[in-house]
Amino acid sequence: MNIEHFLADDQLNKQQILDLIALARDIKQQPKGYRYALAGKSVAMIFEKPSLRTHVSFDIGINKLGGHALYLGQQNGKLGERERVSDYAKNLSCYADAIVARVFSHSSIEQLAEHGSVPVINALCDTYHPCQALADFVTLAENFPELEKVKLAYIGDANNVANSLMLMAAIVGVDFTLACPEGFAPEDKVYNKALELSQASGAKLRITNDIAALGPQDALYTDTWISMGDNRNITDVLATFKPFQVDHKLMKITGASIVMHCQPVHLEEEITTELFDSELSVAFQSAENRMWAQNAVLVTLLAD
Repeated sequence: MNIEHFLADDQLNKQQILDLIALARDIKQQPKGYRYALAGKSVAMIFEKPSLRTHVSFDIGINKLGGHALYLGQQNGKLGERERVSDYAKNLSCYADAIVARVFSHSSIEQLAEHGSVPVINALCDTYHPCQALADFVTLAENFPELEKVKLAYIGDANNVANSLMLMAAIVGVDFTLACPEGFAPEDKVYNKALELSQASGAKLRITNDIAALGPQDALYTDTWISMGDNRNITDVLATFKPFQVDHKLMKITGASIVMHCQPVHLEEEITTELFDSELSVAFQSAENRMWAQNAVLVTLLAD
């Protein structure tokens, strides 16, 4: 599979995504077979934002593949302030075999890929979260034998996670419904791209402001209503999104068999504690799959 970078979901085709899902599951099932896959390779990890799952899953995952991970935290400041992003990329390319970047702006990801000479992996930006989406689709594949027959509904704010899930669903052929309050829909650019991709794959893509109009679903997905760095009034946000809380009642109405969440979770806001802690929740399965999905990307990009 010929992939130069892992920057955004819509830069991959259906077969590439399915191959990554299959590889992630294989690495998960027989990790010893891949313990030298990145032997002698080093990965520089840039983190403009704090992280638990992304940092740990990449660091330990790279170690499991026999590689070396170097954490570059916020002490270096925001990319482009202390020195140009182009210089940052060129310098890291002198030492590292790949760059992982968790940043504020997608333009930083694009500049790292443009000016560096090694593969770049988007570990989160303002527009996309492709590593999370890939892990979630690994989780869906583990729970449903026929991935393309899955009906997935995302409920809440149309953020970077929602964008990536919507795009990946559209590419693979998974029916996707996004339920959000008025004024919180995806950007036109992202939605139109997803619509174009879904028409090509045959997937049904729908956006609704009516939580009661979800219809039958296999999996419900939710995320925090207030993202990191969000300056909106918290009281107003909570009031606007309250009707979109995911609970056991909504699971029963839609017939969904699993509920998904990328974490960190704000209990009793976007999801009830009772549901998040129940056997219906696959949040920690997805959290583990972050490592295996990312390892699949690393092996695809770097393995000899």
